[in-house]
Amino acid sequence: MGDFLTGFTVAYTTVGKKADAHRIAETIIEEGLAACVNILPGLSSVYRWKGKTVTEKEYLLAIKTRKSLIPLLEKSMRSLHPYELPEFITIDISYGSRDYLQWISSNTKKTKRRKT
Repeated sequence: MGDFLTGFTVAYTTVGKKADAHRIAETIIEEGLAACVNILPGLSSVYRWKGKTVTEKEYLLAIKTRKSLIPLLEKSMRSLHPYELPEFITIDISYGSRDYLQWISSNTKKTKRRKT
């Protein structure tokens, strides 16, 4: 029971264009790499890039998935993302309702378990 309840994560990335946010979200959903992607508009990002401080308007993607899919999700994200160096971070879900976590599990692709 405990393993099931802790095997989930939220991955985050940002993009500059609404069309890119929707293209990435729809692709990773279709690939089974995420059960849900929230697209949050109106983000203002301030960051250091190539020696300069930059301020940009961006869209934040909050990607609900299983931890076991993170390597595949990161690989897909690298090919889909328009940025030279895309943000890709995850925050583990320490607790979630059993029904919602089951829904994430049911709506993402299954990975083969490694034999030990």
